[in-house]
Amino acid sequence: GVDVSSHQKQIDWAQVAASGVDFAMIRAGYRGYYNPTLNKDAYFDYNIQQALDNGLEVGVYFFSQAITVEEAQEEAAYVIEQVKDCDLTYPVVFDWERQNYAGSRTQTVPSVSTMCKMANAFCADITAAGYEAMVYFNPSEGYSQYDLSKLMDYSFWLAQYNNLPTFYYDFDMWQYTSSGRVSGIS
Repeated sequence: GVDVSSHQKQIDWAQVAASGVDFAMIRAGYRGYYNPTLNKDAYFDYNIQQALDNGLEVGVYFFSQAITVEEAQEEAAYVIEQVKDCDLTYPVVFDWERQNYAGSRTQTVPSVSTMCKMANAFCADITAAGYEAMVYFNPSEGYSQYDLSKLMDYSFWLAQYNNLPTFYYDFDMWQYTSSGRVSGIS
């Protein structure tokens, strides 16, 4: 599978499908680092329609910068609205990543308790809307930002760029590189 967003620009999905890719995780949107507005990924509509038209299974993720449970719920509602007419066969993912830029909203990570409450609130709303929910993290985030025992109702997507994962706990999807090459994606 591939993980794509507007960072990959215009994708030739026919080439992607012909290269043997089975599924795509597509960024639906993101919350701003400084201004907390919700933004649709500029290529979301194109990417999801073209991936589906070319026979790929699809899931989506939201790049969260939530700092409260209410913001995480707002993000879930936003994603649900974006995907309401899409045939998703893979999960809808809460992708919270700290941004250490001066003045960014997530320069300081919320408490472990708040992180778990945000992930659970997002995922509960996604599940209630009829989709499979998932939480994304790298090992450092998984070990220090979350109490994974508080997220056991949902699947985990691990980002660890190694030949083999070394994460101590179970996960359901593994992102093993950020520099892979696939025909059709520049």
